[in-house]
Amino acid sequence: MAKYSKIMVLIVFVGFGFKPLVSQTFSKETILISTPYGDMKLRLFNETPLHRDNFLKLVKQGFYDSLLFHRVINNFMIQGGDPTSKHASDTTTLGNGEYGKWIPAEFNPKIFHKKGMLAAARENDDINPKKESSGCQFYIVMGQILDSNALKRAEMRVNKKLFNEINTETAKTAEGLQLQKDLVRFRTQNNTDSLKFVSKRLETITLDAYNKAPHYTYSNEQKKTYATIGGTPHLDNNYTVFGEVMEGLEVINKIAAAKTNSKDRPVADIRMKISIVGENSKNLPAVKEPVRREAGKK
Repeated sequence: MAKYSKIMVLIVFVGFGFKPLVSQTFSKETILISTPYGDMKLRLFNETPLHRDNFLKLVKQGFYDSLLFHRVINNFMIQGGDPTSKHASDTTTLGNGEYGKWIPAEFNPKIFHKKGMLAAARENDDINPKKESSGCQFYIVMGQILDSNALKRAEMRVNKKLFNEINTETAKTAEGLQLQKDLVRFRTQNNTDSLKFVSKRLETITLDAYNKAPHYTYSNEQKKTYATIGGTPHLDNNYTVFGEVMEGLEVINKIAAAKTNSKDRPVADIRMKISIVGENSKNLPAVKEPVRREAGKK
């Protein structure tokens, strides 16, 4: 949840029994993420050049070495890249560290949050309405397999802003105003059957308007992928996906299953080392001390 050539890539996953998406192209570099649970090899997408180049720059600088996967949620994702995690104590709250500038969103409808995707964390919409990405924090999708009903709910979460706008407009109509009055009256009377009827009517009006309005919808490819491989579809079109795990999907599962505290931080530190396989990194300036932001990521 990366760029230039339009040559379509088709690589068979020998170990996992499925093929990667063929809607994007890969940069020449292979990224190796080493962890106590095993290694993952990733490729970055040429369709997201700002994120690709920023990630490569940080990897070549050794920025990520010894940082933690500081937030892991089973059946959802594993997140790391907070620069303050390198020397953090067991009680330190992580997720607010930042480095560099935010990166403009690079959404691509053909690149979505299937299992194994590398994506950029970011600040919440209330302070980041443009959905710009963190300059360093990332997550790797675990997700889960979803049926058609779950996908429909996820699609509505992606379109939450539109749905809320329709709700507001519905409330201003003559029928909407009357239905709201009915809701108040039936709640006062504790009339359960009438409450259900009125609530259903309001829901129907909103859904009819939502279905008629232009909105983000999942493609047939997305629906098939989420129903077979799995992922986190409610993050689509909200967080930039810029790479994909090509080997080591099982490592995601192992990290995500680690015991965590109440803030989703693994009880036992899970450190990473990230390098570019088969390429000699040029000497780049040392990474400066990180800064911290008040709001959390992702």
